Amino acid sequence: MAPDPQPEVIAAVDLGSNSFHMVVARRGDGEITILDRIREMVRLGAGLDEQGRIQPDAAELALACLARFRERLAALEAGQVRAVGTNTLRRARRRAGFLRAAREALGHPIEVISGVEEARLVYLGAARSLPAQTGRRLVVDIGGGSTELIVGEGYDALRLESLYMGCVSSSEAFFPGGVITAEGFRQARLFARRELEPIRKPFRQVDWQQAVGTSGTIRATGRVLRLLGATGGEITREGLEVLRERLLAAGDVKRHDLPGLGDQRAPVYPGGLAVLTEIFAALDLDQMVPAEGALREGLLWDLLGRLTDEDARDRSVRAFQQRFHADATQAERVEATALGLLEQLAGDWSLEDPECADLLGWGARLHEVGLDIAHAQHQLHAAYLLRHADLAGFSSDQQQRLAGLVGAHRRKIRKGFLDDVQEPWSKRLPYLVAILRLAVLLHRSRSDKPLPALAVEASRRKLRLQFPESWLETHPLTLADLEQEARYLGAIDLKLSFR
Repeated sequence: MAPDPQPEVIAAVDLGSNSFHMVVARRGDGEITILDRIREMVRLGAGLDEQGRIQPDAAELALACLARFRERLAALEAGQVRAVGTNTLRRARRRAGFLRAAREALGHPIEVISGVEEARLVYLGAARSLPAQTGRRLVVDIGGGSTELIVGEGYDALRLESLYMGCVSSSEAFFPGGVITAEGFRQARLFARRELEPIRKPFRQVDWQQAVGTSGTIRATGRVLRLLGATGGEITREGLEVLRERLLAAGDVKRHDLPGLGDQRAPVYPGGLAVLTEIFAALDLDQMVPAEGALREGLLWDLLGRLTDEDARDRSVRAFQQRFHADATQAERVEATALGLLEQLAGDWSLEDPECADLLGWGARLHEVGLDIAHAQHQLHAAYLLRHADLAGFSSDQQQRLAGLVGAHRRKIRKGFLDDVQEPWSKRLPYLVAILRLAVLLHRSRSDKPLPALAVEASRRKLRLQFPESWLETHPLTLADLEQEARYLGAIDLKLSFR
């Protein structure tokens, strides 16, 4: 039997608002075995100033943590590691500089994911850590700056929400300096109630058989209740009230007497407890079971899927094609030609990164989704949809790149198509645009008739196409399109010639 060509060891890094986590695991026979876990309390969320910028001391602490993570990841290559940033990096202004420094410190790129994508990964991690069961589950994750609520069945999330409330933000707002008061709890719960109100009814209407909680606040709550002898580790309404009363009696997080609540968790625990208590009330919960799996475990399973041809991004692309009635046959023609051109040009244009082929393939499959809105400027309609849709598996930056590629696949290339695209993709994307445009042009007839053998030569700013002798003479429309395309590609400083 041939050996498995895929990497044996994979890793996930979660840059949360409160803590940074790294999990290293071994994959085998469709399962994951955890080899190592590292967690550091960074509190990046508390490091945003009033303008939403990451303060220098917070950035320094975060980068030092990532540098330590890098030592553990030294033996792993790019395809074996996935690192993501969540709520704080979603909110941070002028984050590009920090992300560049973070990538250098960690040695791997960092994706900023949407709240809905975070919720999907949380659910996947939780579901994979629990015994299989029939019926639906509610999964709740209270992070430092956001709270995710998901209803799913099996390993599939059915309803996902991400709310802007968390243990760090609520503790800072309603328990400043660690002082715990009844009024602070009342205000914290009122704030959480307002956040939960829009989703309360839709979630209560979904029938689920089990409520599950993940991450620090919820696991700490289950542990404290178990050590107090109040429950066997599950969380109940009565148990939450016991913890609230004990914190009020202490009056300050520095004087709490809750067993199992560590010194690092304690400063942000009152806000998390208030959020959890209000979730119980809003969703009419009686009991919640803590789960070990969360975002980082979900990242591992998602990465495993990418390595075994079960990429969530491919599923999202197929669903998007169906939703907007894209011509799948035409998309396949364009994709095959685009990837064939890429194979010839990758070395000349430094496009060897496997994600270049992924991005080009997705762009080919989705380049016509804007036609479902209107033919005129349909590339711009498609770009808008891709930029703002919730696409499972994609980071925010990946969606920006995909939107930029599809939005520039025809007609004049607008100057803003590289807006919000960071290096090295700001250099790669124009070349991918040129390839996709040529593939679309060559399939304008939408015919199943094979294209002629096409020789391609390129340098940094030049692209030369050579067709079989007399072929262009017998295809005047393609010739006219290529002449027009040579003028369009001048906008990205690329000279196209052909014969």
